[in-house]
Amino acid sequence: MTHKEKSSIIWLQGLTCNGNSHSFLNYPSMESFSSSFTILFHPLLLGDVSFDEILESNETFDFLILEGALTRDSTLLQRFNYPFSEILDRLASRAKYIICAGSCASFGGIFRLRDETKISGALFNGKRKGGYWSEKKNVVNIPGCPLHPQWLVETLLLLKKDEKILLDEFLRPKEIFSYLVHHGCLRNEYFEWKVDSKQLGEKEGCLFYEHGCQGPMTHSNCNKILWNSVSSKTRAGSPCLGCTEFDFPKKALFETHTNMSLPQTPFGISKRAYYSLAGIAKSFKIERLERKLIDEDN
Repeated sequence: MTHKEKSSIIWLQGLTCNGNSHSFLNYPSMESFSSSFTILFHPLLLGDVSFDEILESNETFDFLILEGALTRDSTLLQRFNYPFSEILDRLASRAKYIICAGSCASFGGIFRLRDETKISGALFNGKRKGGYWSEKKNVVNIPGCPLHPQWLVETLLLLKKDEKILLDEFLRPKEIFSYLVHHGCLRNEYFEWKVDSKQLGEKEGCLFYEHGCQGPMTHSNCNKILWNSVSSKTRAGSPCLGCTEFDFPKKALFETHTNMSLPQTPFGISKRAYYSLAGIAKSFKIERLERKLIDEDN
């Protein structure tokens, strides 16, 4: 297939809330997407071909998109009167690429917490390598709860053109996940000077120290491309929940995890250096920033 022709997609849902499907179906340039891709099957869409015909065919296709956590236990998951594992294994053998859409398909997500001995992502069980498959060479993880539709479409377009995609250790495209949510956050000056937001929804103040924001530890470009090109969690006054990471969801999401009253160290910074600088920064009183918070409260 040349890159000028339409690429074919089959979309399967394992244990899922449908969130990644709904996010994708809100992609604003769907007409342009449809000129390059054809969806042979999606559980939420009407198609020209029945699922049984697709399953029984021997034809290869370009992209198998997996949404939801995976399991080989047929008592936990069946689709169309088939064990889900039978469907997945038959279709995976015919796909050129396998795309894990969302954190559940990538790492197991919230469903993994029920029974991590049976439920996992495609190639990862949380942080541990080895999920539904112990190894596969054509898998790309695009985590998120849900994923941003632009992440999925950009990845599909690059693979359609047979362009090489650099992946990190968790098989995430580096073009998207080499950033941290912290990059592009409008609250970074508050973070640097340790000026805390006192309550959720405030326009000013950092959400890291008192509200459990995971932005400094979460790989994603949310604050660069925004959602609906308009906003993000931190812009709306809500902390980042770290939904693109292998350990999502964490317990006590809106609480700052501390060790001897010290918050978790941001990604890529030594503890000694961070706590030394944090202590110095906290000792300063930046009236301009403090005044904004007071004005916000009033």
